Amino acid sequence: MSLSTFEIIGPPMVGPSSSHTAGACRIAWAARQLLGGTPEMARIGLHGSFYATGQGHGTDPAIIAGLLGFHPDDIRIKDSFAHAAREGLHFEIGEIDLGPHAHPNSVELDLRRKDVALTLRAASVGGGSIQIQQIGLFPVDIRGALETLIFWHLDASGFLARITAVLACVEINVASIRTSRFERGEHALTVMEVDGTCPADLLSVLGRMRSLERMVRLPRLPGF
Repeated sequence: MSLSTFEIIGPPMVGPSSSHTAGACRIAWAARQLLGGTPEMARIGLHGSFYATGQGHGTDPAIIAGLLGFHPDDIRIKDSFAHAAREGLHFEIGEIDLGPHAHPNSVELDLRRKDVALTLRAASVGGGSIQIQQIGLFPVDIRGALETLIFWHLDASGFLARITAVLACVEINVASIRTSRFERGEHALTVMEVDGTCPADLLSVLGRMRSLERMVRLPRLPGF
């Protein structure tokens, strides 16, 4: 397996740790995008070394900073708790056991904003790289190196065909597609990575697709 320089030394960041600080900030930044803005309430469960060494490595303020939309190189990270108070972000941080197979730098976020709720599980896997592993009850694998579209939808015939047809019309190349569902014809979650950036008018068209319940565009993570 080959690694890029950025995967070895990590993204631009204020430190002190690419895994515990930059990765934590990126996870929370991505969660904020999926929620649609700064949460009003956040319950944060830290697993393994994320909890054991999190305070010394700045994991707690990094997660709050990401929820506020700060990037890993933002000098405001160290003061994120104060910024959260001003923004009306209420949060609880504690320990959680995600099981023996969970990465030691894992976190579960339970977020609320207006009428939107989001539960997300992710890991900081080294050098600032992250893996979002679960959204709600649906397993996913989101790394954030490419722009990603997330669709909450009914498992209806032709849904994905209509999405990909629209993307093809504007020459947006699809890099990967993964759909998770529990029962045929019921609720499903599709994660679609694309090359390039989706323009606003394209997103508007996709947002009107039949069987779509909610759609979010996750830009490439800060530092990529």
